[in-house]
Amino acid sequence: MADKLRCGVIGVGAAGMDHLSRLAATPRATAVAIADTHARRAREASERFHVPRSYSDYRELLDQPDVEAVTVAVPNHLHATVALDALKAGKHVLLEPPMAVRARDAQRLADSARKSRRTVMLAQGLRLHRHTVLARALIDRGDLGEMYHARAFWLRRAGIPKIGSWYTQKHLSGGGCLLDLGLHVLDLALHLMKDFEVKSVSAVQHGKLGARGVGELDTARADPAPARLFDVEDFGAALIRMKSGRTVSLEAAWAGFLTDDGREQGVEVLGTHGGVSLFPARLLRGMMDGWEMLQPSAPRAPHAEDCIHHFAACVLEGRKPIVPLDQSLRLQHILEAISTSAASGKDVLV
Repeated sequence: MADKLRCGVIGVGAAGMDHLSRLAATPRATAVAIADTHARRAREASERFHVPRSYSDYRELLDQPDVEAVTVAVPNHLHATVALDALKAGKHVLLEPPMAVRARDAQRLADSARKSRRTVMLAQGLRLHRHTVLARALIDRGDLGEMYHARAFWLRRAGIPKIGSWYTQKHLSGGGCLLDLGLHVLDLALHLMKDFEVKSVSAVQHGKLGARGVGELDTARADPAPARLFDVEDFGAALIRMKSGRTVSLEAAWAGFLTDDGREQGVEVLGTHGGVSLFPARLLRGMMDGWEMLQPSAPRAPHAEDCIHHFAACVLEGRKPIVPLDQSLRLQHILEAISTSAASGKDVLV
């Protein structure tokens, strides 16, 4: 068994730079090549992280025989294409969510992954967070009793990515805050409930602030954004009904006049005997004389929260990832149903 997985990093924007930083700190993997359409940016990243090769065309990286796996951090509309090309080249793939902008492309990717017998994993790092692991252990122990509802949210007052970038143009991103933020906490809620079998979705989406040029991360615009530069939602909500009878409520916002100074991001799962919430992991349960709130300790294990380390270990040891591809595919179908429901104003069967 090899000691280190030799990786190429495709895309060195913010997420790609994070991949490089994590690769530099991970004993189970190393970066040997970088690809980015901006040749200068690729060279600068290779110099900063001491990566020997850089390319302006990711296909050249895929042609390198010593590259065993790739991490993919490109605009959403390129996710499926790049991942499919990587599989055809015989590489393992760690892909930033979502799988694709359309469910049919995600299905093609899932089918190709099964045929290739290569590891493909979505970088859903929240599943590996030590507090998530603790919350899942409490649920597995039976502390909640019968689970019946989960609430997932990620809400920002002013956190729209740069208006006019690919994030805010639907043909490049596939959607706004629900794809950028909501999918992570929704995935986490379904993971904790151990239930990805959805019956129907009812959703709403609004783009009230970004279209006016306000709510942008770090800055505020003085004039409205042209419609073609902001045609996604900056707020979205959904009620998801599971085949089991459970329900999940989802809220995501890039921007909004939110008066609550509490948690920006979290998941709560309700059961007949108790409830658990993140972040941090807390357990509320009933006692003979009232209620008891516990915040169990969650010791930090080396690399326990690192997607790159987990992905490399799975490839090197032939283990199944904590993020199964079939669950990521189901999540893609749910997100597409949310978009369809919001556009039609009707419930959508999944």
